[in-house]
Amino acid sequence: MTDLLPTTVAKIVDAEIVSAETVDTHPVHTAADRALSDAAREAIMAGVPESTRRAYESDWSAFTAWCAEHGRVALPATPETLAEYVTHLTLTPSARTGRPLAPSSIERALAAIRTMHNASGARPPETKAARKVLSGYRERLALSKDPAARVRKAEPAEPDTLRAMLATLDRETLAGKRDAALLILGYACAARISELAALDIADIRETHEGLLVTVYRKKVKQFTEVAVPYGRVPATCPVRAVRAYLAALAEVGRTSGPLFIRIDRHGRVAPPMRRGGQLIGDPTGRMTPEAIADVIARIADRAGLHGRWTGHSLRRGFATAARRAGAKLERIGRHGGWADGSRALLGYLEDGDRWEDNPVVGL
Repeated sequence: MTDLLPTTVAKIVDAEIVSAETVDTHPVHTAADRALSDAAREAIMAGVPESTRRAYESDWSAFTAWCAEHGRVALPATPETLAEYVTHLTLTPSARTGRPLAPSSIERALAAIRTMHNASGARPPETKAARKVLSGYRERLALSKDPAARVRKAEPAEPDTLRAMLATLDRETLAGKRDAALLILGYACAARISELAALDIADIRETHEGLLVTVYRKKVKQFTEVAVPYGRVPATCPVRAVRAYLAALAEVGRTSGPLFIRIDRHGRVAPPMRRGGQLIGDPTGRMTPEAIADVIARIADRAGLHGRWTGHSLRRGFATAARRAGAKLERIGRHGGWADGSRALLGYLEDGDRWEDNPVVGL
C-alpha cells in the first residue's frame, strides 16, 4: 500500500482543476432547430382569425409585389426596406379609394409583414424607422384636418337606436323574424358578427329564466355560455324573438344546422349558391359574417340612422349601455368575451362615461 501512495498522489497533483463555470452546458442549435415545416406554418396562421388572415394575406401580397418591382428582398426584409415601403404607402393613392392608406391600414400592413416572417421562421425586421415615418404621416394628416387621421368607430346600437331598427322590420315574415333575432340576440350576447355567424340551432337552450347561448369567443379561444334573460318589453325581448324565429325555421323544416341562414328576396330559404356550376359558400345556407354586417348596415340605413353602422355596432352598443346602467367592468367583460384588460372595451366604456361621469358637471 505504501508503495502505491506516491504514484496516487502524483496523479492527483498533476490533474487539471476545471471550474464548473467554465464548462459550456449550452446546447448548440442546428439549422433544424430554426426550421418550420409547412404544416407548422399553416398551424400558426390558423391561430389568426379568418378575417385578419385574409387581410394579412392581401397586405403581404402587396408588399411582396412592391419588393419585386423595386428589386428588394421581401423575406427576410430589412428595416430599410420596411421604412421605404411605409413611405410608399403614405404617398401613393390606393386603387380602391384614390387616396393613400389610412394610418390604421398601414399599421395592419406592418403587422402582416411581421406575422408572415414569424410564420416562415424568419426574424421579423426592426420597425423603429418605419414607425417614425408612420408617426410623421399621422401628424401631417391631423394638422391638415384630414378625416383619415381619426380612427373610424362603429356607431353604438344603444336601446333607442335598436328599437328604431326593429321598427323597420316586418316580423311576420321569415326574413323579418331572422333579422329581429339577429339584432336582439347579437346585442344581448355582445357578439361579434363572426360569433353570430358560427351559431347553430343546437347552441340555443331555453330555460325558465331565459336563454343559455353557447358562443365560441374567437378572440379568447374558448366557449362561453351566455345567459340571456327575458326582456321587460316583448318587442325587444331576445327570448321571444329567438323563439319566434326558431318556430318559423321549424315550419320550413330547419330544426338543426346553422342558426342564421340566407333568405332570398322572396322570403324563402335560399338554395345553395353556385358559380360556373360549382358550389360556393356554405352548402347549409349559413350566413357569412359579411352578410350579417350588410344586414345591420341596411337596417340602420332604413331606420334613417346617421354615422357608420357595422357588425360591431351591436357589441359596442351593449358595452356602452351596460356601463350606463351601472354594470361592473368585469361583468361586462366576461359576458361579452373580452380579454381581461381589453383596450377596446375600456374605450367603449369611456364613451359611455363621458356624459354620465363627466368631471365638468357640478363645477
